Amino acid sequence: MKNRYSSFLIKCAAILMTGSLLSGCGPASEPAVPVASTEDVKAAEVTEAADTETEVTETEVTEPEATEAATTEAAETVAQAALADGTYVCDFITDSSMFAVNEACEGKGLLTVKDGQMTIHVSLMSEKILNLFPGLAEDAEKDGAVLLEPVKDTVTYSDGYSETVNGFDVPVPAIDEEFDLAIIGTKGKWYDHKVKVSAPVEGDSVPGLQAAFKTAADLELADGVYTAEVTLKGGSGKASVTSPAIIKVENGTVYADIEFSSANYDYMLLDGTRYEADTSGGLSVFEVPIAGFDSEIAITADTTAMSEPHEIDYTVCFDSASIKESK
Repeated sequence: MKNRYSSFLIKCAAILMTGSLLSGCGPASEPAVPVASTEDVKAAEVTEAADTETEVTETEVTEPEATEAATTEAAETVAQAALADGTYVCDFITDSSMFAVNEACEGKGLLTVKDGQMTIHVSLMSEKILNLFPGLAEDAEKDGAVLLEPVKDTVTYSDGYSETVNGFDVPVPAIDEEFDLAIIGTKGKWYDHKVKVSAPVEGDSVPGLQAAFKTAADLELADGVYTAEVTLKGGSGKASVTSPAIIKVENGTVYADIEFSSANYDYMLLDGTRYEADTSGGLSVFEVPIAGFDSEIAITADTTAMSEPHEIDYTVCFDSASIKESK
């Protein structure tokens, strides 16, 4: 703007000087060259200023509006775009600190998209929430209401401590939109809550949550007998189990023979069920159903090797990559 105004002043000065020279040096009989009047100069200044102001206004208004429009359009495109089939790590936001994702998972859940339908798996803070219902509490109490049942998740905190909590698979109607989700706990009363799923990022694991089991169906294991490598953790570290272990698949259910390195284990607890040992072969062997492969399974084994029987907590994990048909 400053440059244009300076140029204008130079032009005006040139006109005045030309007019003055012509009128002063030319013959008296020659007609005088018209000199720009003060009114003409002021009018030109007003016109120049108006043009400049218009140009600045257009720059200041048009460019931000164009940028804002482009940003809005891009956001709408992202919001409207359907997530492709796959898995995503998302934020699971609730309206209450009493109903929230377990702290080990850092507020995250695992969203699965299949054929356009979305479901998020979330691990809660404990086992005290027994059921969820996609909708309002009053509808959850009606006959025929389909409740969401829990599964047992193992979460591991930053200090290394692991805990079993209830996890749920929750249908998600839309990303970044609140929806109703009712809960019922050990007190037997339904409560209304609002939740939202947002910030999906492609991924297949949630912080603090052990990897999901691979089932016989996932691995396309037909009924039969197999072997698989197994690892044992926990206790004093002195005990071990035979690896590979014998695996049986019957009607899609997987059974594993867990054989300890001694005959001093008389029973095992798994998911609240007690299993007695078979010591006929000289070692303690337990045939138990397992949820699947590639994730740790919590067990408790009672040993009689001490002065008094003592229950010891362990975990076992069966490696799917090592599965072989038994010969």
